[in-house]
Amino acid sequence: MPSECPPMHRLIAAALFLSLGLLAPLAAAIAQPAPAKPAPAAAAKPAAPYSPDASHIAAVVNGDLITDGDIDARRRLFAISVGLPASAEVLDRLTVQVKQQLIDERLRLQEMLRRHIIIQDTDIASTILGIERRNGMAPGFLQKRLAADGLTMRSMIDQYRVQIGWTRVLRTLLGPAAEPTPAEIEEREGQLKSQIGQTEYEIGEVFIPISEPAQTGDAQRFADLVIQQLRGGAPFAVVAAQFSQSQTALQGGDMGWVQANQLDEEVLGVVKVMPNGAISNPVRVAGGISIVTLRGKREIGNDVTLMAHIKQIFVPFDAPLNPQAPTEAQRRAVDGLRSIANSARGCDGIEAATKSIPGVKLTESKDVRIDRIGNPNLRQLAATLPVDKPSEPLIAQDGAALIIVCARDTRNAGVPAKKELAEQLFSERMELLSRQLMRGLQRRAVIDLRA
Repeated sequence: MPSECPPMHRLIAAALFLSLGLLAPLAAAIAQPAPAKPAPAAAAKPAAPYSPDASHIAAVVNGDLITDGDIDARRRLFAISVGLPASAEVLDRLTVQVKQQLIDERLRLQEMLRRHIIIQDTDIASTILGIERRNGMAPGFLQKRLAADGLTMRSMIDQYRVQIGWTRVLRTLLGPAAEPTPAEIEEREGQLKSQIGQTEYEIGEVFIPISEPAQTGDAQRFADLVIQQLRGGAPFAVVAAQFSQSQTALQGGDMGWVQANQLDEEVLGVVKVMPNGAISNPVRVAGGISIVTLRGKREIGNDVTLMAHIKQIFVPFDAPLNPQAPTEAQRRAVDGLRSIANSARGCDGIEAATKSIPGVKLTESKDVRIDRIGNPNLRQLAATLPVDKPSEPLIAQDGAALIIVCARDTRNAGVPAKKELAEQLFSERMELLSRQLMRGLQRRAVIDLRA
């Protein structure tokens, strides 16, 4: 189980079409104009940009400096991500919580360095690319969006470097104990079977830590601001990835399906009465504040769903697609896929048929819940495409693809498979250790806050 990878059963729909964030079926020629896509909400720019003294020292954490420039870059990043105006008033409301987040990041980074854990730039690039694609953005969109507002990628890169590295710290500390034993998995399975007929919940979470009582007011005000933006349409996954201090942050806050006895009593009381898709008020829990969204409810042991075994062929383009003026290489790529669609002999023959196309990538997902595929067109395609018959080419800005459904059947997914239970136990251990280790680092830290 990779140390920084999210449980795949939660993100399978995103993973299946990872390279097809702007995907749309194309029955006609590649040059057909794509339907206009609504522009993401743009952060309003103030007439006179708010710019504090970037070199002023805001805090010293065990000898490491945090400047006003560091704080300003991170709070602007948040404002841009959720569509807030980057005005002095808005940025001031973010300052206290952002400063605390950066202090905690410095403590985590110091622990990473002490343990000689180094994160490669390719790991960070892959994380950012995944966030873009899961949120329907073209590759490089975030960098261009930040540059338009006068920001570099540095703050985002620093943040994801620490998130990935911290997960590796936890995995190192847990060692072999990170992996649940067969007996532990059997015990969890038995617990679930004893709860058949009871309700479980699919939840997303943003966790805002409170390490000292004096921080409560600032954390509450920040939570109110986050909730306001989430209810206004800000992507939950983007907000969670940037500001949640839970180990689910890299998965966009996704906790997956959880049972009543796995939730804080306060959170359980809220989700019991929430409608699907709602955003909660701030919920005070041990160690901080939780903001939760309810994605679904189901009875344990009673979740009949359509599953599919799907293969995907993806050919990256040499440049971002201009639908009105595709390059010759892009035309060849689509023609090659169309030829495969016409000639491939079922799912077993699809791999051999791809060898004539340079740069082609073949991926396979054996247990896809069709109802979890986020794009409605793709969900419909996966549900209705004849088995063993490739689709027509599907076009995105960064490439073209075919999918083929190798098998499709109806199953009861109410009691998770052993692999899913193992991932659940693994995530719980990582989260518990993360909070324990952070409390220890905070107690031992020498932190000098400057006015």
